Amino acid sequence: MKKRNYLKGLRVALAILFFVPILLFFVDFSAILPDSVHRLLHIQLMPALLGGMIGIVVVQFVLVLLFGRIYCSAICPAGVLQDLINRLFCIGKKKRKGSRRFVYHKPANGLRYGILGVTVLLALLGFSELCLLLDPYSNFGRIAASLFRPVVMEVNNLLADLLMKVDNYTLYHVTISTVTTAGLVAAVIALLLFIGMTVWRGRLFCNTLCPVGALLSLVSRYSFFRVTFDPTSCTHCGSCEHTCKSEAIDSRTLKVDTSRCVDCFNCLSSCPKGGLQYRLQLPGKPAEIKPETPHDTNSRRAFLAAGATVAASLPAVSALAQRRRRQRGKGHKHAEEVANWAPLTPPGSISLERFKDKCTGCQICVVRCPSQVLRPTGLEYGLDFMLKPRLAYVNSYCNYECRVCSEVCPTGAIKPLTVEEKTTTQVGIATFFKNLCVVHTENQDCGACSEHCPTQAVHMVPYKGTLTIPEVNPDLCIGCGGCESICPVRPTRAIIVKPNEVHQFVEKPKEEEVKEIVVDDFGF
Repeated sequence: MKKRNYLKGLRVALAILFFVPILLFFVDFSAILPDSVHRLLHIQLMPALLGGMIGIVVVQFVLVLLFGRIYCSAICPAGVLQDLINRLFCIGKKKRKGSRRFVYHKPANGLRYGILGVTVLLALLGFSELCLLLDPYSNFGRIAASLFRPVVMEVNNLLADLLMKVDNYTLYHVTISTVTTAGLVAAVIALLLFIGMTVWRGRLFCNTLCPVGALLSLVSRYSFFRVTFDPTSCTHCGSCEHTCKSEAIDSRTLKVDTSRCVDCFNCLSSCPKGGLQYRLQLPGKPAEIKPETPHDTNSRRAFLAAGATVAASLPAVSALAQRRRRQRGKGHKHAEEVANWAPLTPPGSISLERFKDKCTGCQICVVRCPSQVLRPTGLEYGLDFMLKPRLAYVNSYCNYECRVCSEVCPTGAIKPLTVEEKTTTQVGIATFFKNLCVVHTENQDCGACSEHCPTQAVHMVPYKGTLTIPEVNPDLCIGCGGCESICPVRPTRAIIVKPNEVHQFVEKPKEEEVKEIVVDDFGF
């Protein structure tokens, strides 16, 4: 009879404790959850590394050294998602021998440590593109933001329609406006990769492609608490090997590859005689890293060939995307000029180059932005800005004192700002195109841009007769987009915020003095 596995229950409870709030934080379109949930994102390893959060990184490595790769089984949302995929794949199958069997495979060390080395080298050189593509947390974020969240919103809209038929207006329609084609494609590719690799060979992604898993494996091979065989109790039935999602248990030689074990404890549950135990074992010799086998070498060659193909094609695709962006601007010199501008990065990003280096495109700022002005990009701004968010003043603008994106960003790509800093940070300067303004073209009053400017950087000046026309004071403009979002001119608006590649600071507009008036008698 199998022993009750309390360790597995504890692992599942921890996974739920971390995974559910993170998932809800991404799909919460009504902002019901408090922004304090973002602290669960800050303990993710890749954001902590990029953000220079040394304390969190040290704690994570100490946990791995003590208990093994608990991070991969309970803290990382992508790891938990893979476990859910594996569970869903098993639904409907009879619990018989062979229904879902894993088999021990030798580790592809050349592949996983090669990817880790390239990732670290590029990151040190200031190129975070590989981190963006392979970071498990960021991939989960893109899946949640561009796939799960829209599904939840559509279900909400469907329920709202049904309730309205019975005069119940508890729910209301919401618009899906933050999903871009690039974000959707990236999310679909990431989800299909997780599904394919999980269904094929369990935690293969975590032990071959994931740089976080490879980094942790360097420490977990020395972990104090680990799963080990008890030779006196083991019957060599192979149940532990067939339930190991990491394919790290060799029941023939009674060895457990602790560098790949993710501490799911499924093996402990499957063992009928207690032949496996999770116990303290002071590290002697680390888990053996065997020389590359022909299989490893072929895998690495295939990876390098595929990587070379992708690397060769991406610049061409990026150039094509930029060309299409410029072509959309043709037909009007102002539109063509705007098409050549750099992306507008959010307040707190400090500069375009810094933002490129630190942002992994997890899209938490996109989904948490109250104004929904942040949009993930494709390749239109180049490969080094792919999937990173930019300010797009299509239907709204950046609220004057709002700092949500800077508070939730886990990597520090968007630096936390005070209210004073937020209201004086100049991300760009409004540029007025007089030849497009309705005051000039139609001789009509407007002034919408001036009315929506919180700093009065855009103000109206005399034009013709009683008409007034906008004028921009760059010393007051913070680039919030209030003017651009409200401008009625289409397709190219008459006033557009031109990005500052390095953010500047402006003087906060002085409030008018209110003179105290003493009223005698009745004030008449």
